[in-house]
Amino acid sequence: MSALLYAGRLAAQVPEHQTILLWQDGAPGAKGDADVDNPALTLYSASGPNKVPTAVVVCPGGGYVHLAMDHEGKQVAEWLNHLGISAFVLKYRLGPKYHYPVELWDAQRAIRYVRAHAADFGVEPNRVGIWGFSAGGHLASTAGTHFDPGDPNGADAIDKQSSRPDFMILAYPVITFLEPHAHLGSLHALLGEKPDPELVRLLSNELQVTPQTPPAFLFHTSDDTVVPVQNSIQFYTALRQAGVPAEMHIYLHGPHGVGLAQHDPVLRTWPDRLADWLKAQGLR
Repeated sequence: MSALLYAGRLAAQVPEHQTILLWQDGAPGAKGDADVDNPALTLYSASGPNKVPTAVVVCPGGGYVHLAMDHEGKQVAEWLNHLGISAFVLKYRLGPKYHYPVELWDAQRAIRYVRAHAADFGVEPNRVGIWGFSAGGHLASTAGTHFDPGDPNGADAIDKQSSRPDFMILAYPVITFLEPHAHLGSLHALLGEKPDPELVRLLSNELQVTPQTPPAFLFHTSDDTVVPVQNSIQFYTALRQAGVPAEMHIYLHGPHGVGLAQHDPVLRTWPDRLADWLKAQGLR
């Protein structure tokens, strides 16, 4: 049974999963104490004989204004669990209430949290990746191009951890904020209606790749009418020019936002390519 077929049958078998706040005493920059003001991780720890010490922080898409928590969150975590990989679905703060750098703080904190608790989850701190869809792909690629080694004098063990993901998985990601291939909805939700041009360039992540950027797997479709495929192409090209290992799969047809594409006879094969890449990287 393929991993993708299996993913569609898990709902009745998987118990409720623990959700933890990333900051127990209130998130930095919070503008309230409602659910939307408290970034959190839902834990899907792998178990069983095929468990491997790899973890993935999952960032659902939604244009930085909502989160597709089912088909780009829960289903993805269950698919990873079937591969023996532990998953952590991130509920990050959103625009227009929150702007950069708050969303990045949430993603970085998630990576640091998993690293700090790696032993508790049975994972290795150097096998913590990030997977993002659409605007979540922008957040994931931002985490992969804007990271720090952690604060050795941090207030807690989490602050001391590096925020660099060890690998990135980017599904139909928003990458650039520059015309003509920018997704303007994500741009304005993250940076406001009249963004600073310097911030626009800073968060056009194809311009921020260095040899220290982590390896990446990219998936897109040629006729995506929401986020142009050039987003993935430009990022892949930048990775290759920097000598960063990268693999990209571009399918001819398919709409934006397909998730694992369980019901598409062609696109449903893309997670199998990802599973192969994870194996080739020694991550499963």
